[in-house]
Amino acid sequence: MKNFSKLALTAAIMVCSTGASAQLPTTKILTLDVAQIIASEAVAKCRADGYKVTVLVVDAGNIPKALFRDDGAIPVTPEVAKMKATTTILNDRPSGPRTPPPPGTPAAPAVIPGTINAQGGVPIKVDDVTIGAVAVSGASAGGDAACANAGIAKAAAKLK
Repeated sequence: MKNFSKLALTAAIMVCSTGASAQLPTTKILTLDVAQIIASEAVAKCRADGYKVTVLVVDAGNIPKALFRDDGAIPVTPEVAKMKATTTILNDRPSGPRTPPPPGTPAAPAVIPGTINAQGGVPIKVDDVTIGAVAVSGASAGGDAACANAGIAKAAAKLK
């Protein structure tokens, strides 16, 4: 009976230990390699479309992982890309107005300091979890977002 009690206690401890470790969450992170793939492809797409841009890729904490400023991109583009990335991470959706304003009407200004109400920031997701954002600045309206999406599409196989 004594050995049975020890055996039962040992089995219970093993079951509890295994159950506790199985409950730890697994976290997907944006790696430097994937960030560079996204940034490189976004720049390539914008170059092919005739734009000189800056591309910023940040992780889920809005910390830069990759910053590519193409030759000829105007000096303000890195700051605008940072504001687009911040907007995307804070709102967990693409930057820019939720509903596009009527043609010819400017978008409302951003209300949170360090953000901007302009398109070009796109969340980087694994399943439904945002692991970062890519922001492009320097292309025409809609061009920034197209380049950002091209970068994410290039890395899609690694975002699983």
